[in-house]
Amino acid sequence: MEPGKLQKVSISRKQIREVYDQGPEAVENLVLSLVDSINNLIDIVEDQDKRIKKLEDKLNKNSRNSSKPPSSDSPFKNKDNKKKKQTPRVKKKRKGTTLKQTADPDEVIKCKVDFCEHCQCDLSDVSIQEIDKRQVTDIPPIKAFTTEYQGEIKECPHCHRTTRATFPEGVTHKAQYGPRIHAMAVYLRNYQLIPLERSIELFRDLFKLSLSEGTIVNMTTRCADQLSGFMEMVKQELIDAEIIHNDETGINIKGILNWLHTAGNKYYTYLFPHEKRGSIAFDEIGILPDFKGVSIHDFWKPYEKYDCSHAYCNAHLIRELTFAHENLKQKWALKMNCLILDIKERVDKSEEKSLNGDATSEIMDKYDKIIKQGYKANPPPEKTGKRGRPKKGKVLCLIERLDNHREEILRFMKEQDVPFDNNLAERDLRMVKVRQKISGTFRNMDRVKDYCRIRSYISTVKKQKKDVFTALVNSFTPGFRENPAIL
Repeated sequence: MEPGKLQKVSISRKQIREVYDQGPEAVENLVLSLVDSINNLIDIVEDQDKRIKKLEDKLNKNSRNSSKPPSSDSPFKNKDNKKKKQTPRVKKKRKGTTLKQTADPDEVIKCKVDFCEHCQCDLSDVSIQEIDKRQVTDIPPIKAFTTEYQGEIKECPHCHRTTRATFPEGVTHKAQYGPRIHAMAVYLRNYQLIPLERSIELFRDLFKLSLSEGTIVNMTTRCADQLSGFMEMVKQELIDAEIIHNDETGINIKGILNWLHTAGNKYYTYLFPHEKRGSIAFDEIGILPDFKGVSIHDFWKPYEKYDCSHAYCNAHLIRELTFAHENLKQKWALKMNCLILDIKERVDKSEEKSLNGDATSEIMDKYDKIIKQGYKANPPPEKTGKRGRPKKGKVLCLIERLDNHREEILRFMKEQDVPFDNNLAERDLRMVKVRQKISGTFRNMDRVKDYCRIRSYISTVKKQKKDVFTALVNSFTPGFRENPAIL
């Protein structure tokens, strides 16, 4: 029988008797061939069981127990369409807002009363008893504003040489677009993620301007070029910071998988695309090699190469423990999950936003007991006689990580400025993934670098609670590249 291929076998009593009559050697050959067939079938069944288990694990993964995004979750969450009883969710009371009158309207139109609406008596000379004010807020008609600069040219009567007037800085062409139009094009394309053709339509419909695709692309490239000094400033700020968040995600550049890296904190964002995912990219970015604070990241091993303190994202860990408990029936995983969430709750409620002393000793005792339970339920795999080390499996690798890296996992418990998770880095990457969903792919690496510079600038502006459009206008002002500022 060919390996991996099942074949039906049939034998009659008469054939068995004929083999028996041929003597012991014929019987031995028949039995041995049947044993080989049975063993082959057992190997095929075991292989099929492994494949089925992998497929079941893949189907059971969702945003709760893995790194899959919520958009990939199935709308049919419950088996057999049976609705689970859910406790009623208490809705948060939100304070409503309404349009309020302004104290200094731009225009006041008086509605006079000249005649009585009842008896038609003349009221033009009657004093006003009260004023009823009503305001309408609207956008005035939008029209592009063109400023013409007329430079004088004079000839000196003494030396007969010509002197030309000096134009304001930045006015260099016979006809050009101003910084606000540049900023609007960048704002629409890189912040609101409006496609190129629709951006052209918007400029035509709202501003009566006919911009070409090349013009808008050139405006974006010019903005990215202006931000070169800003990126160097952000890099140095992050190197000197006490805490940074690091993460990476795959991006599609002309059909080829590349990687988008981020480094940031609550004030700054630095995005950088690269062909590689690991330390080659980190070295070229140039932040981690010189950073000496706490780097918060997931369990990607190349981060540990760098000489700084590390803290692991517990949101990733919670999802892995959830999967181990719900799909792999690991009871210890539920206990560890509850312990980590309990630590987070206690840290959040404490005044110092950290725990120490007897509280941490008690927690570490519980932590050690759960780790021991995990090792007991998942003993090391036995040697199979094949080359190489036997596979430990995902569960045992998870237990060893919890055991060997407890300091990095629980750093948020002892150091008050270290957050529980790495969500800040994931939020910094999210809009790039949204852009990729809209466009499908990036055309080349240069365009990706331009987009990442602009997104880094916009994200930094938002973190510092400044106006994005005003900041984009300022990025086109002369001297910004050499002396960058948020506003």
